[in-house]
Order: sequence, then C-alpha cells, then structure tokens
Amino acid sequence: MLSGVFLDLASLHPEDLDLSALRNLLDDWREYPATAPEDRLAHIGEADVVVLNKVVLDRAVFEAAPRLKLVCVTATGTNNIDLAAAAEHGVVVSNVRAYATDSVAQHVMAVMLAHHTRLFAYHAAVRAGEWSRSAQFCLLDHPVRELRGMTLGIIGYGELGRGVARLAEAFGMQILIAQRNADDARPGRVPLDTLLERSDVVSLHVPLTPETEGLIDARRLRLMQPHALLINTARGAVVDNVALVEALREGVIGGAAIDVLDREPPPLDHPLLAPDIPNLILTPHSAWAGRGARQAVVDQTAANVRGWLAGQPRNRVTI
Repeated sequence: MLSGVFLDLASLHPEDLDLSALRNLLDDWREYPATAPEDRLAHIGEADVVVLNKVVLDRAVFEAAPRLKLVCVTATGTNNIDLAAAAEHGVVVSNVRAYATDSVAQHVMAVMLAHHTRLFAYHAAVRAGEWSRSAQFCLLDHPVRELRGMTLGIIGYGELGRGVARLAEAFGMQILIAQRNADDARPGRVPLDTLLERSDVVSLHVPLTPETEGLIDARRLRLMQPHALLINTARGAVVDNVALVEALREGVIGGAAIDVLDREPPPLDHPLLAPDIPNLILTPHSAWAGRGARQAVVDQTAANVRGWLAGQPRNRVTI
C-alpha cells in the first residue's frame, strides 16, 4: 500500500479547488494545512510520496525518512529542497511548470496600469472629498501616462517573461530582453545594465540562485531612469530590499510594485512595510494565485504522481 502526505495544503487555498485527481491516486492520503519545521518528520511518517509547497526538506529529513520515494513541489522553484540529498537517497523530485503564466502576467499589467494611471492616488483623493471640492469636472492633480511607446525591460525571458511581453506588446510597449550573462549573444538581447538604463518599466522573472540573489542592488537601481517602475513577481531576494527602500525615498526611481519579499511572511518591522515609502505597491505574494493557476498546480501534481507510479517520472528536477 502506497501512502502520501500533503504538508502545507493551506498554501494553495484549497477551498475552491478540485483535489480529487490527486486524492484518488494513492491508497492513503494525509493532509496538513501547514507543517512547522519541528513537525516535518512526524507528519511525513511512513509516507512514500510527499507533496509540499514551501516546507523545507533538508538532508536530515531525507536521512530520517527511508520510505520516501517521491517529492512533489507545488511550485516551480525548488530551493527549499536539498536536491543532492534527495538524489543520494534515490528520491525523485518533481515540480510544476507554466501553471501561472496568465495570473502573473495579468498581475504585472495590473500594477503597471495602476502606477501609470495613478489609480490609488485618485481613489484616495475621491475618498478624501477632493473631487467634490474641485472647481472643474475632473481632478488632474496626478499626472497620467499611457503605456504605448514605453519600453519594458524583461529580466528572465522564460514562460512568465514571454507571457508578460505578449500582453505588454498589445498595449503598444517596446520590449527589451536582458542577456543571461556576458556570453549570451542571442539576437535581441542586451546587457542587463543597458536594459536598466533604457527601460521605463523593468519586470523581474528570474529564479533565485546564487547568481541572481541581490541582482538589483543599489548600483543597478541608480542606473534606472528617475521615472522608471520596478516590478518584482519573481523572488524577493533578487532585489536588495533595503536598497530599494532607500531608492524610493530618495526618488532614485519612480516607483516599485513588489509581490515578493526576502522574508515571507515578513516581520512587521520589515523595511518595505514602513508606511512612509512613496510610490510603492506591495502585494502578499499573490500574483501567481488565480484560481485557474492553483487548479493547474493540483492537476500537474497529480500528473507527476501518476507518471512516477507508471515508472515515467515527469517534470523531474535534478542538480
């Protein structure tokens, strides 16, 4: 009899999802809303299959769970899994891919539009009675800019970066794509620093790796145009969070729309949670979370388990 456990099901907000495709695959399933580090081994128990989103599986876990054969990550990033230890213990690690393209892309466009139409500023002005006190039929206190003709710089031109580019082009934006490194000679790619200097909007779509951690630091923020908008729906630590706060307060860049932080959930004293930071749109790592995207996560995870059961692992992640 094969058994499985979902260690942090609440991370998918399962109330509006159909989990039957996953639940019907094994003889026994256990589900936990969340799993604290000290509860990992107790919750895994004798499971053959572990499904998780953000729970960390380090070497100690693999050494203490000899029955474990498959780990399914309900995300694309697997930096919470010790892949070397998994391989050494014969554990297959699978992830999900291309599940949130529409959700993330529409979020990027939503914050881009909110920033350039000054949506929140005008909403606050109306609520404060400024429109009612206006001498004319409209309020024009906050300059509005159209996206057409702007340059969007995309850092990380994979599934998500391409999805954003398609929508941005429909608005008449010009697209720049950052080189992956200095040896990247593919047509249409420009050096990262050049992209930052030329873009009106910069959108990040890279995984968190040793090479991308702190990629957008104080020096690179100062390369950006004073009116430029930085959007991060990738990983929080790709941007130096403290440097970003300083850049916004000093007017080095025109604004930022941040969906991810370097610590999640963030402590109440996180620098980017300060109430006095201007031109900042902050959302709680929700860009990916459209219902269709979350259902796709469940369906892909079920397909990953099904493939493993058939001896044909899919979406396998290796070192």
